[in-house]
Amino acid sequence: MKNRLIEQEVYAGLPAVLKEITDNFDGREKDIVLLSSLGVLSNCLPNVYGVYDGDIIFPNLYVLIVAPPASGKGVMNYSRALIEKIHSKVVEDSKTEKATCLELKKKEKDKKGDSCPDLQLKIVPANISTSELYTFMGNSKHGLLIMESEADTLSNMLKNDWSNYSDVLRKAFHHEPLSIARKVEDLYEEIPEPKLSMVISGTPGQLKPFLKSKENGLFSRFIMYTFDEISEFKNVFDAKTNNNRLIFNNAAQKIFDLYGKLSLLSTPVNFEYTPEQQEIFLNEMTSVWGDIVNTHTEAFLPNLNRHALVQFRIAMIISILRGESQLEDNCRLVCSDDDFALSSKLMLTLLRHSQATFDSIESGILSILDEDVLDDLPRDFTREQIVAVAKQKDIPTRTIDDKLAQWQVKKVIKKISRGNYRKL
Repeated sequence: MKNRLIEQEVYAGLPAVLKEITDNFDGREKDIVLLSSLGVLSNCLPNVYGVYDGDIIFPNLYVLIVAPPASGKGVMNYSRALIEKIHSKVVEDSKTEKATCLELKKKEKDKKGDSCPDLQLKIVPANISTSELYTFMGNSKHGLLIMESEADTLSNMLKNDWSNYSDVLRKAFHHEPLSIARKVEDLYEEIPEPKLSMVISGTPGQLKPFLKSKENGLFSRFIMYTFDEISEFKNVFDAKTNNNRLIFNNAAQKIFDLYGKLSLLSTPVNFEYTPEQQEIFLNEMTSVWGDIVNTHTEAFLPNLNRHALVQFRIAMIISILRGESQLEDNCRLVCSDDDFALSSKLMLTLLRHSQATFDSIESGILSILDEDVLDDLPRDFTREQIVAVAKQKDIPTRTIDDKLAQWQVKKVIKKISRGNYRKL
């Protein structure tokens, strides 16, 4: 599978900071650096929003790099440097705030008042429980980043009852409200506008257990970049590679300064397309939609719909990076025609990668609705529990009884005893 590279015209038109960090790379590595950096930067731009389909949208992206071992995808890890300084600052400020609070409570001998604030992060590992993820998201002021170089780290977590947060990932992509209540853990968390970015890489073998199937709603939320070429043994003594860390550290300082500037705004920046760009966007998407329906499969349409949103978010990120000097309280940032064209070119290339990945995955044995039902159940569950979940989703009890029988045949669940089942 020889999926296309990102066009050179895209690289030629990038804002200075993105051009700076990609210029030292070539071929697949250049593409991986760009996409992983966009994913990281999507969590470094607080107080920026746009209105898309009537909803307030933030820049957050989900990026997934899929390639064989020894293919060069490890360069993704360079992009982590862009947020590490921000992460360290957020953690240190959070620790200081908590220590000050504890000291004050100690002096005032206040043992029953409001509790002190919990630790805040910018980067969270994938190997955490669902309740921990909710807690960190609830504490976060400007969103979180999950970054993992091995997709199976996330896959393994989604298999467990205590860490199956697939539904959280699906909802957070659209900033849908989240809430959790657990009596045993004395936990209640409500997050009205979750902001989550993800940058994941993995091999094709790690992809299937991670996304389960191409019909799974999580698949269509990711920017996919995939290829199967094995990279040659490169010159590990090449002088230009010695500058990579320094280049990213210099860029990280610029992003740190930009983050600080944006976080201090009292009113957010409103990103917009021009009326002419909106018309071009709608015409292009309608054309691609028709092509998919006529020559591919309607099952791929959710991917197109979300890639259209991804284009809007990429244009937002690029415009912010280029228009830093324009940023001020309550300002409107209008996308330039060049940045609109650049984001459109990039999105269409990524859509082809998503389509190639979609075609390479076998159809799932469960529908999205079936997976949603099972996601809401513990590993061991009773008929009464699944009937209660189904009732919330307006699924008749008779239908659930049929599904229980079908799922046993498909080896998705097994019957433990009368009225008791276990997910496999």
